[in-house]
Amino acid sequence: MLPVYYTRLFPQNLFCRWLSCGNNPQPLSNRELSFTLADDVYLRYLSINNQKEFFTLLQKKCPHKLDIGGVYNTKPSVGRHDAVVLARELVFDIDLTDYDEVRTCCREAKVCNKCWKFMVVACEIINAALKDDFGFQSILWVFSGRRGIHCWVSDYEARTLDSPGRAAVADYLCLIMGGENQSKKVHLGNDNLHSSIRRALTIIDKYFEEILQDQEFLSTSDRLKSFLKMIPDEILRKQVQESLERLPTSSVGRWESFTNIYNKFCKENTHAIRKMKYLIEEIKIQYCYPRLDVNVTKGFNHLLKSPFSIHPKTGKVSIVFKPDNAKDIKLEEVPTIYTLLDDSSSDSVQHQANMRTAVKNFQELVFFLEKAEAVRRKMEAS
Repeated sequence: MLPVYYTRLFPQNLFCRWLSCGNNPQPLSNRELSFTLADDVYLRYLSINNQKEFFTLLQKKCPHKLDIGGVYNTKPSVGRHDAVVLARELVFDIDLTDYDEVRTCCREAKVCNKCWKFMVVACEIINAALKDDFGFQSILWVFSGRRGIHCWVSDYEARTLDSPGRAAVADYLCLIMGGENQSKKVHLGNDNLHSSIRRALTIIDKYFEEILQDQEFLSTSDRLKSFLKMIPDEILRKQVQESLERLPTSSVGRWESFTNIYNKFCKENTHAIRKMKYLIEEIKIQYCYPRLDVNVTKGFNHLLKSPFSIHPKTGKVSIVFKPDNAKDIKLEEVPTIYTLLDDSSSDSVQHQANMRTAVKNFQELVFFLEKAEAVRRKMEAS
């Protein structure tokens, strides 16, 4: 089915136009593409000069997976030691497996609409930070096809960021620190919260109660034990434990009780304000804040799955979506190669419509990026 998909449904023209903007000022042929073929045959350092060559390459190799790399100072090829990456979209990879210590509905590669809400929160927080704090505008959001989301920032300033610059952006967006043996992973201190953290908490608060109901963070003894470890004051921890263990197992009710106990404790113990001024905010962040794979963002050479690639295990299309619409995505409505090409499928009509929407979203981003590049080149020329 892949040759038919690549011929009829993969937006080749838009894809090449998007890459061309991302390559400027280098030629399209300097961009690395990577194909994973049947039986996990892996091809790196592929390149194209135009859409016609791309179409030929797709038909000839029929990749089960298509990845995109950086823009080199020369045409990429195996064993070429003088090749240096000059540009690369600023990319972010958020995977639900990194939420396994907090999500309770699914584990590992399994994903459902309940844990998708973590991705909704992540998308809204990261998108707002990229726009409001860094001024980026050409931001592409893509469902990975299985258990996460990818973000591609194509602004010229983002594409040409060096590794320290990328690391600085990644570090700025990371609030959850520490390994699996560390119970409390968020420390906001006692100073006034940065505006970006307040904005993130506003977004988290829109979904927190719903996520609390879905995930039941406090409903079992083990989950309650993990929660209590985040409370640094021993006296408060004991009060919370005694109160919550007497309550029904509803996480919403237990959370409400915790906040009441915490607020009363802080009023009666001034030292608590200094010691754990933002404890409630820290716990919310630890449960819901984006968990980035920072190595993907920091590295120039990291490959990332292409928009509209087919996930080899699920058959789902890596669709482009708008961040404002992330909350409306239903995983069972994400198009698959099977439903798109089988008109007899009960989901065919809905999935084909969703595919058209994804292509339209991609088109809007490409048009916006092309206009921005034209303005930038005009300003450079003058």
